[in-house]
Amino acid sequence: MTTIRQRRVGKGTEVAEDQPSEEKNVKPDGKILSDHTGGKLWNILSVTVGGIVAISLGLLTSVYVATLHENDLWFSNIKEVEREISFRTECGLYYSYYKQMIQAASIQQGLHGLVYDNKTESVRTINILERMNVYQEVFLSILYRILPIQQYLEPVYFYIYTLFGLQAVYVIALYVTSWLLSGTWLSGLLAACWYITNRIDTTRVEFTIPLRENWALPFFAVQIAAITYLLRTHLQPVQERLTLTAIFIATFLFSLTWQFNQFMMLIQALALFILDCFDMVPTAKVTWLYIIQISGLLLVCVLQFFNSMILGSLLLSFNASVLIARIIQKNLKNGGLLNRLGKLVLHVLLVLCFTLLINKFIKKILNLESDEHIFKFLKAKFGFGATRDFDANLYLCEEAFGLLPLNTFSRLSDTLLFCIYVFVLFLMTVVAVIVAFRNLSGSNQVQLMEKMEECTITLKPDAAYNLIHTVLFGCLALSTMRMKYLWTSHMCVFASFGLCSTEIWKLTLKCIHLYTSRRTHVIKYSIPIITLLYISYKFWPGIMDELSELREFYDPDTVELMNWIKSNTPNTAVFAGSMQLLAGVKLCTGRTLTNHPHYEDKNLRERTKQIYQIYAKRSPEDVYRILRSFGTDYVILEDSICYERRHSRGCRLRDLLDIANGHIMDGLGENEPDLKPSLYPRFCEEIKKNLPSYTVHFTRVFQNKTFHVYKLAKHK
Repeated sequence: MTTIRQRRVGKGTEVAEDQPSEEKNVKPDGKILSDHTGGKLWNILSVTVGGIVAISLGLLTSVYVATLHENDLWFSNIKEVEREISFRTECGLYYSYYKQMIQAASIQQGLHGLVYDNKTESVRTINILERMNVYQEVFLSILYRILPIQQYLEPVYFYIYTLFGLQAVYVIALYVTSWLLSGTWLSGLLAACWYITNRIDTTRVEFTIPLRENWALPFFAVQIAAITYLLRTHLQPVQERLTLTAIFIATFLFSLTWQFNQFMMLIQALALFILDCFDMVPTAKVTWLYIIQISGLLLVCVLQFFNSMILGSLLLSFNASVLIARIIQKNLKNGGLLNRLGKLVLHVLLVLCFTLLINKFIKKILNLESDEHIFKFLKAKFGFGATRDFDANLYLCEEAFGLLPLNTFSRLSDTLLFCIYVFVLFLMTVVAVIVAFRNLSGSNQVQLMEKMEECTITLKPDAAYNLIHTVLFGCLALSTMRMKYLWTSHMCVFASFGLCSTEIWKLTLKCIHLYTSRRTHVIKYSIPIITLLYISYKFWPGIMDELSELREFYDPDTVELMNWIKSNTPNTAVFAGSMQLLAGVKLCTGRTLTNHPHYEDKNLRERTKQIYQIYAKRSPEDVYRILRSFGTDYVILEDSICYERRHSRGCRLRDLLDIANGHIMDGLGENEPDLKPSLYPRFCEEIKKNLPSYTVHFTRVFQNKTFHVYKLAKHK
């Protein structure tokens, strides 16, 4: 087991940009007192200072997470094999392709090895560029080869520093989004500080560096910032075209670097659909965003050799359905309240039906089943029937795919983030409901709403988008803990925007009959500054303590295993075992695998279930036959899986296999009535007794406290 142990000694006030000012200091004759030249200079100064602060905070965040990574593992001091083992599970698999490209005789040979790969899945040749999102590793390896940096920087450092550098892009994008929404860079400063002080819940880049989301989320944040700017009013045509280009590039890069891009962008498309239905954003701009999503995803599809999972995505079907439904319902936004509501219900049903029909049709033509495990998981998770499906239960039993723990909110509340977020969210939701009702009411309700105008604020399109965005991604995070990083980072943006928003404070003060323009202006700046001082006072000492704590990587059993494999097995040997361990075997030794953690392929899922019979109650003859069918030469058994105690009964890997095989589970507790006792003992336990029925097929060639390696006999 991988552990971490203690290291041993000796080895100002800003002017809102592009926002209409609330009130102007005007003489009775209508002339503005402010000096326009002075105002422009002040704007330039404000933007310059805000930009410098944004870049500085981004760079500081990069240095911060890089230092934490170094202090946690003593990465600069440990051996190469230990560095590679520290890239756990799928992280190691992705990094192995970067290493493979670096070690290839030429770039062309490296690319050929990825397109015609026969080492990731034994007895199969697969296209890695089609199956996995590893173009970033390809690009980075080519960049490393052509830049004159080999003498000064090791490949692994070039890789991890790039990821840590992307954190600077991430923080700057969050900063800019908050600045655009509020009109003051003080809001961006607060958003960045919240992101850093809530690091446990906003990022995990320092210990899962190669994970796909760490590549993708910075580009997603840039896309959100660009969409926020696009939805502002009074943009010039040139500004609009440049912004659309930026959105397309960010969308493309986000889609290229993460296999779950289609699901995230589907939620984004749903947010745009809701806003468009209630007339909260310009329809023309929403249409462009739909087209950008489609074109970006299709371009990625081409680069991934027409990956069928992309073609069969719900996002493409949904966006196409919305555009088709618009053509059918040309007068969707005409009429009174009841008329509009009726048309809206019909429009939603039409889009839903078209989406399901188009998606079903595409999947039928392509015979697509790559993502069926996701829908099985969702069906079981939300209570639409129990399942014995091994793949669905594998996800259901992982904490990362469970509900968001309640202690998350207490941690976020310690920095005041969650409390302020809820306050801003409540006010903005009330305003959104009022604005939506007004937009749907049409001419019949205009006079009524004009009377209410004094107590309400206009919801700008950019704020409306970020409101719906945070609500939908909040629902996703609440239901699936692994997706919380999409929500908590945006939570920092949304809360800081609300705290620095003139409109929010104006509404609040009007509701308690204390509104004056001067009071609003004072509160808008004083409350964020007080919040920043509180955060600094409470969390700065903890950050300094964290940076001073020195530990080191310590996993001698895995290091011993990898060294043994490299020294005592042929380069062509095929290894079977758990997905997580085999990713490390490929990275550290270059041996061929039977299975791996990239689970988005039906054949691989079925193969993994078969390989995992080594932990089920099966006969040695059955297990031997299964392993040899995949060309296995060696099988690695892990005590941590065979005797697992991390999960409760019913969620241990051996329990999931027993249920899928129709066998009664081990231990005290209830079993479903149709489950039956197995005729055979558990393979991973019984093989260690060296009984003749096992030794005829399996010979133990290596063991330590954690791992047992058996060589398979080659019978005629």
